[in-house]
Amino acid sequence: MDTLDTQLISLLRANARIPISTLATQLKVSRGTVQNRIDKLLEERILLGFTVRTTPEAASHRIRAITMVRTEGDADQVLRTLRGYPEVRALHTTNGRWDIVAELATDTLQEFDEVLRQIGKVRGVANTETSLLLSTHKL
Repeated sequence: MDTLDTQLISLLRANARIPISTLATQLKVSRGTVQNRIDKLLEERILLGFTVRTTPEAASHRIRAITMVRTEGDADQVLRTLRGYPEVRALHTTNGRWDIVAELATDTLQEFDEVLRQIGKVRGVANTETSLLLSTHKL
């Protein structure tokens, strides 16, 4: 990655729907260069796709939580396994008591219960602690 890739990612983070022509103008490069860079970033899995951000009110029916995970053995394997769960919205490694913080979202308590049960069974997961997210005050 170079400066152009970093600038491109920054613009896409702000608005993933920004037209290629607008990106090209703002970055002062050709449309083809922008498209090639996006294709390369997708191929190299630096960009994983494009998404929609909603306000907390729009997703108020969702059950959201933070699950702290302590690992034993291969933490990288635990991360790879957790990436496969669609309910896991983000994963963070951390220091201190917990090794991994997972952001979860489900539509029902039954789904939430099931994903927590599955996470607890992942090889290398020693312990978890989960807190439900009740409200959001800043995005």
